[in-house]
Order: sequence, then C-alpha cells, then structure tokens
Amino acid sequence: MHIHTFYKEVELYRNDKILYARFLVPHRVISTCQVAGGIREDMDILYNHQSCEPSGHHSITSDIMAMDRSRYREYICEQYGLDPEKCATLGTAANMRNAAVKQARFRDLTVAAVCTGGVEGNAGRAGDPASHFEHDGKFEKLPEKQPKPVGTINTMIFINKELIPGALARAIMMATEAKTAVLQELLVPSLYSDGHATGTGTDQIGVACRMDTGKPLTSAGKHGKLGELIGLTVHDAIKETLAQQNGLFPGTRRSVAVLLQRLGMTEQDIRDQVSSHLVPEDAELWPKVEGVVLGDALVVAAVAALVHIRDQMVWEIIPDNCLPEILASYGAQIAAAVSCKHKKILAYRSRADSQDHSLENSVFTGFICRMLALGFSDKWKERVTPEGD
Repeated sequence: MHIHTFYKEVELYRNDKILYARFLVPHRVISTCQVAGGIREDMDILYNHQSCEPSGHHSITSDIMAMDRSRYREYICEQYGLDPEKCATLGTAANMRNAAVKQARFRDLTVAAVCTGGVEGNAGRAGDPASHFEHDGKFEKLPEKQPKPVGTINTMIFINKELIPGALARAIMMATEAKTAVLQELLVPSLYSDGHATGTGTDQIGVACRMDTGKPLTSAGKHGKLGELIGLTVHDAIKETLAQQNGLFPGTRRSVAVLLQRLGMTEQDIRDQVSSHLVPEDAELWPKVEGVVLGDALVVAAVAALVHIRDQMVWEIIPDNCLPEILASYGAQIAAAVSCKHKKILAYRSRADSQDHSLENSVFTGFICRMLALGFSDKWKERVTPEGD
C-alpha cells in the first residue's frame, strides 16, 4: 500500500511487515546495511523489515538473518517482488504499523524521516560493556551478563538535494544526536549500566539524497538549515514511534520509579523498601497509593533533582565531599513533597542528616526510599476530626 510520496521522487509503501521507499530518480545512499552498506549510487530501494516479534519469538526470517545477511535480503525481496541487488536493508523487531513519518521544508529544501523504534530490551549507553568480540569472521561471546538484545531504532532519511559523501556521513551524525536527545528527554535508562541510554545496540540507518540537482550541498551540521531539518524530523519521528511501540510519553515518564530504574530499582524494590520504614498501618496503605505518590509532580521534581546531582558528582562536576549536605537538603525536600508539610523542612533535614552518605546505587536509592517513607509517615499524623465527633 502506498502511504507517502516525498518531493514527488520517492514513494513510500507499507506491505505487511515491510516499509520500503522506491526511488523514482537516482539517489545516493549511505546505510548501515551489512550487504549493500556504505555509500552506493546503484540502489533503487531502501527498506525496513520486521523480522520477528520483540520477544519470545523466532521466525524463519530472523533465523536466516542470524546465519546469512545476504540470504536474508534475498528472502525478503523474494516475498515482496523486489530486486535484492538494488535494495539496502534495515531489520528490526518493531511493528511497521508503528512507524512515524515526518517532513520539514525550507525554501526548496525538503527532508523526510521515517522511523521505527523500540528500547525496552536493548537500550544502552555509548561505552557500555560489550557482549561479543568479532575476530576472523566469527563472534565470540564475552562473559559479561547482558540482557537479550531486543530493541532497535531504525531511521530512514530522504533529502531532495544532492549531498557530497562527507555531508551524507554528517547527516548520520545529526540523526544520531537527534535520537539521543529523544532518549534523554524520555529518561530512557541503559540496561547495561546506570547511565542514560544513547541508543540501542542494534540501531540502523539509511540516508538517501537526490542526485543531479545542481551544486551538491556540503554541510549537514547544526549551523546549516539541512542539519536543522534532519534534527527536527528525526527527533519528532523517533519520539512518535517510541510512543506507539513502547508507550513512552512524557506523562508516563513522570515517576520516581522511572528515575530510579537505571540505578537498579524495580517498582517492587521501592515498595518493599518504603514499607520497611513504615509502621504497619501506613505500610498497609502504601501499596494502595504509591502510584499516585510516586507520580506526584513535586515528589518527582525533588527526586529528579537529587538524582541529577548524583550524576553530576559521578561526572565530577560537583565534588562528592558535598554529599552529606546535599543529601540532607534534598532528602528533606523529598520528605516535604510527600507529606505536603513544607514548614517542617528543617525538621526533615535534621532527620535526613543522620542517614548514610554514599553514591553507591543501593545506598543512594535506599536513602531516597527512607525519605519517601519519612514524608509518608508524617502525611496523615494530624487528622481533621469531623464536626460532631
């Protein structure tokens, strides 16, 4: 099914589990395709194919892809009547119906981005521990314990002006920065470290530019309009596709549980730790209302501030010898946000000052849970007696 036409010279089709762009005129393509990757001028098709389900599923196509990428391309093209020698391939487990399409224009320049994405099983940060080492055509599995690599952000970009090869490569840089900006905004954690994710371990990209349009463009960086359009379209397309594929919306990320996830805390961990610091009556109430408390804007703001300061200490921006005072001040803010008794912030600061001081993840998150419990235990101490009682 034809779903879009970009600048009258690229047609986008979706058919079952494939999205493919057909070039009606010659395009120069740079891609991460393992078979027809790099810079090519002989491609007619750039496609993105769903090879399997995101988890718990093995298909013929995923098995073929694992064994032989060239055979995988031939198999897919055979299913959809495409010439494999003219196709550049991107593969993923993301649903093609969740793809997002964005276009932007400035004067006679047009940029279109088509993105699919999933980050729940494979998000990572640049420099995280690797799981494999490639040598002599074979992959050796390394001993590091890793989550199963399921989750991929795939990006296809189409530009109606010719670019020099260097500008095509720069376009990939701009698209990557846009992707990382989205993951930062959505607080996506790395599953391989305690840092923020910058992408997934299997991200792929293809950029196509129209050829023979006059003097080629030489820059796709931030200071040029082309770079701006690439950044805007890729950012908005990835943000939309992650909302559709993973349910990642700004509102769903407003949660203390989200903030503490990359530090090793699950929702059950938070529930257990907070409850352990409460009297039985409050411990019984906490699981029933924790979702509301952990999603309260002021509580999230207080925890987010402390977590960000922790990051700045890890990055050596703020010296860690300030940790006791910082924990006392911001821990008191957390307790006051939960209890809604900001006049007691000095009392909370005094209570927080007696706690353990450490950036070690379990100690740091344990401190936050104690502050949550301190505020919650104080929230209903002064109950209003109804008239007549």
